[in-house]
Amino acid sequence: MSVTGFHDIISGPLADYSKISQKIGGDVAEHSKLVQDAFKAQMDYLKLASESAQPPQSEVVNLLRPTSDKISAIQNYRENHRSSAFFNHLSAISESISALGWVTVSPTPAPYVKEMNDAGQFYTNRVLKEWKEKDKVHVDWVKAWVQTLNDLQAYIKQYHTTGLVWSGKGVAKGSIPPPPPGCPPPPPPVIDFNIGGAGDGAAVDRSALFAEINKGQDITKGLKKVTDDMQTHKNPTLRQGPAPFKATTVKATSIVKPTKVEKPASFVKDGKKWMIEYQKENHNLVVDNAEMTNVVYMYRCENSTLTVKGKLNSVTLDSCKKTSIVFDSLVSSIEFINCQSVQMQVLGKVPTISIDKTDGCQIYLSKDSLDVEIISSKSSEMNVLIPKGDGDYTEIPIPEQFKTRVTANKTLATEIVENKG
Repeated sequence: MSVTGFHDIISGPLADYSKISQKIGGDVAEHSKLVQDAFKAQMDYLKLASESAQPPQSEVVNLLRPTSDKISAIQNYRENHRSSAFFNHLSAISESISALGWVTVSPTPAPYVKEMNDAGQFYTNRVLKEWKEKDKVHVDWVKAWVQTLNDLQAYIKQYHTTGLVWSGKGVAKGSIPPPPPGCPPPPPPVIDFNIGGAGDGAAVDRSALFAEINKGQDITKGLKKVTDDMQTHKNPTLRQGPAPFKATTVKATSIVKPTKVEKPASFVKDGKKWMIEYQKENHNLVVDNAEMTNVVYMYRCENSTLTVKGKLNSVTLDSCKKTSIVFDSLVSSIEFINCQSVQMQVLGKVPTISIDKTDGCQIYLSKDSLDVEIISSKSSEMNVLIPKGDGDYTEIPIPEQFKTRVTANKTLATEIVENKG
């Protein structure tokens, strides 16, 4: 039943997602083939679990490798197609495909799938925002993928509530079978109760045995005396021996992650898009003569500073750490996604600042940007610095804590909770 339930996901919402992906075509279609392969690899693993006993933890990694390799291929495809017109589609899948790692989670794997679904929500929302007015097919694509993960979560709740269930029968394919049973132990020796050793069938003479028992305290006279060199408290060397047995602990197995490869830093212009990636310890990055149709995309830069000269369309910082950006003016917006300890300074005007899943963001505004709109979600330690006019700034934190209540009209009313600490 467990395998049948998972097959229903593959033939149901996943099949819809694949069909719509082929209709969209391009990178989305190619990416969907990798996703199908990943689900098929998990199907094989679930079939193995339904037919076999759970293998040793040391062998689970090898059995999970086909699934983990497919997950890596899906994520690497996104990394190698960052300039794709469907980058948000690729990112939505790459951020949430790790949901297939639920087979290594216990005792509650279902919430893990929901977390992965939520992780891809940022990009599915961007797909909806970009395409809902252009082409409804992309809206159906989002619904099919989200439904696939929702059905996966429901499937786990029904069949594997506390973790992957193994059948307990047979030996998992690829595992080492247990050794064959050894020879049975020899039968116990036959005790001859004929004290006299007579073997002629006469009655057993037990008189000698009872005589020994009736000696009372004298029965111990024949025992050897324990000398000082035999006593452990007087001879410490006798206490030295092998260390006591310690049970080894086995860590929970996780999906094998690909080895991180340090990619070379790049600074290239691809059409109207400036791609700045993997820059480290570089504070001399400059985009000069920017045009209003240009966009800047910074990815995985660390401890670096970028200066943009000229007015351009938009700026995005994705997965950057300790990175700063200074620019003149923007037509659209600047976005911070999955960043840590970042700073920005606008010298002219910026209409919108978006902060998502970012910890630590310092925003230096100019006098021309005081009408800016700042949109934040799932972020912390955000501060806006407003110029006073004397070269100094007033620092104001962006609220992170809110209180929501149900009104008399059965709607929600939310207000800021000020930090008194």
